[in-house]
Amino acid sequence: MPSTPLIAPVEPDRRYGRPPMLHVRPPADPEQWVRSHRDPLLAAVAAHGSVLVRGLRLRTPEHVALVLEQLEVPPVTEQESFAPRQPYAEGVYPATKWPQNEPMCMHHELSYNLDFPGLLLFACLTAPTDGGATAVADASAVVDALPHGLVERFERQGWILTRSYNGEIGASVAEAFGTDDHDAVDSHCRAAGIDVSWQHDGTLRTRQRRSAVLRHPVDGRRCWFNQIAFLNEWTINPDIREYLIGEYGADGLPFNTFWGDGEPLTQDAVQQINRVYEAHTSRTPWLAGDLLLVDNIRTAHSREPFTGPREVAVAMAAPRRVADCSPTIEVNPS
Repeated sequence: MPSTPLIAPVEPDRRYGRPPMLHVRPPADPEQWVRSHRDPLLAAVAAHGSVLVRGLRLRTPEHVALVLEQLEVPPVTEQESFAPRQPYAEGVYPATKWPQNEPMCMHHELSYNLDFPGLLLFACLTAPTDGGATAVADASAVVDALPHGLVERFERQGWILTRSYNGEIGASVAEAFGTDDHDAVDSHCRAAGIDVSWQHDGTLRTRQRRSAVLRHPVDGRRCWFNQIAFLNEWTINPDIREYLIGEYGADGLPFNTFWGDGEPLTQDAVQQINRVYEAHTSRTPWLAGDLLLVDNIRTAHSREPFTGPREVAVAMAAPRRVADCSPTIEVNPS
């Protein structure tokens, strides 16, 4: 137990749309502070879904790896990534590369996998000049605010993610699966309930069906847990979407999402989801050294456009299985 009790983070300020925040006096040893406050920190995340710790003065990816170690939660290795990135350390990665003038919409990390991280750590090593917040949204509030008919259909049918690994846009086969050996990729996909189609030119296309709503394995709350809007064609910049379709065809987009029966999503349906996310978004501009802890099931996150340099390290931990979260869609790995 810490010698000085941890002051509980303030409740989210709905009027200003800010997440729970804890201000600490800068410690001489941030890792020691995290080790001493491990239990109340994790309790704060469980109570609020996320908490921003300000004052730790984290400076390097090595600091983040040490913080993760002090929390004593198992790291998670990223699989089936949609954009390439090399890890700093086990479970610790740079932020996903994404055009800095484009938003990265609300999503849950690796929500298209059967295994995913239950806890995320975001550490701001260099704050941008303007913008660039890692915003959060309560997934339980989102599922309650979405149109009933839309949620009911997704609960009943699930959602489909299609991917095309064309070697030019997004992660390559080797970057997503750790190998470009066809047999090894096929084996991974069979175990993950992913349909595989190798094209005549050697490129890979995949299709997987997943639950859109899960129940939190700790408290049973119902959560909107997916990347339906983020990875959909209607969320892509219109000019880029037009170029990609012209270059690769409508079936060859790097990623796209559909209703669980395969019917294309309308632009209106995707905009409805994003509007509800925006209405439930909490954001606070980054300061260098900040640490944001996020329950990856209960809380979605996004990245807003920014200017200037921005370096954020991301740690994935506390592995979870979809099968333990009351999925509405049964996936039968073959």
